[in-house]
Amino acid sequence: MMKKIILLTLVLLTAINVSSQEINWMTFEEAIALQKKNPKKIMVDMYTVWCGPCKLLDRNTFQNQDVSKYVNENYYAVKFNAEGNKEVNFKGNIFKNPNYDPAKAQRRNASHELAQYYRIRSYPTILFLDEEANLITPVVGYKTPQQLEIFLTIFKGDKYKEVKTQKAFNDYYEAFKPTFGQTK
Repeated sequence: MMKKIILLTLVLLTAINVSSQEINWMTFEEAIALQKKNPKKIMVDMYTVWCGPCKLLDRNTFQNQDVSKYVNENYYAVKFNAEGNKEVNFKGNIFKNPNYDPAKAQRRNASHELAQYYRIRSYPTILFLDEEANLITPVVGYKTPQQLEIFLTIFKGDKYKEVKTQKAFNDYYEAFKPTFGQTK
């Protein structure tokens, strides 16, 4: 009887863990260090604390089991507050937010130098970086799991290198069949 209870508990814990899988977020520095050992592309969520669509992206897209599983397997994921006060050592440069106002920590604040480096103008913006941490492209705005899937797959498999025109992307987009499920 005790063995059955233990087994049932393990099965339930495993089921809960699988259904609540989350993206393994890390810092820029951690992602770059891991890239040197095991090259993967980097996905960067550039968000702000006051941004409603950023919160929707977190809740509806990044919490999606298919999205989190795919990202964890194929990317290093970085979550970065584009108006935060975190100092970042990236590509031999130190990026700061010299105009950060602690009194505005929970509302609009000064733009971080790293967000300025990438010319981020709206939130959320998801940056995709290659295996050497060079920018592939920014993807601006809220995306559903299915909308994000096309970007995750085209960059992961380097198919984006074959898509050289807007028409070629439109054709790829039209032919793409999403497999990610809806967020429950």
